[in-house]
Amino acid sequence: MDLTALLQHFSAAVEANDGPGLARLFTADGIYDDYFFGPSKPGAAAIAEMLAHFYDGGKNFKWEFYDAVATGPLGYASYRFSYDSTLPDAKGARVVFDGISRFELEGAKIKRYSEVFDRGMALAQLDFAPERLKKVALKYANTLKARPEAARHSKA
Repeated sequence: MDLTALLQHFSAAVEANDGPGLARLFTADGIYDDYFFGPSKPGAAAIAEMLAHFYDGGKNFKWEFYDAVATGPLGYASYRFSYDSTLPDAKGARVVFDGISRFELEGAKIKRYSEVFDRGMALAQLDFAPERLKKVALKYANTLKARPEAARHSKA
């Protein structure tokens, strides 16, 4: 399966809340590293559970990939993502953001999926209090600074 076809299956599975279908796109020990929820445990059940988390707080998901590029075992694609929040504090807000996906591939399957997007912009659309947004942003910042590969950047 080429990257464009893989992306079509990936977004269709997410939009349909098809956890098993999404998991079938991954290797047996595949990992879905979500920028909100963090990395899943390896395996199909954990990937399906990750997708279920999406639907715990949202509905009407749309995921559009574009500008896909593959080189060897890596694939990258820009994306646009949106959903209606079902969190009580968000009052049904429609959240829209764009980002970049990274696919570590093993044959025609995903070994590891990860992404980056502007969390602050996404969370601000939920109309959370500024203190709550700051708390979340600091949590992610401190997690990044604590990673061994960020040690060089965490000190002046």
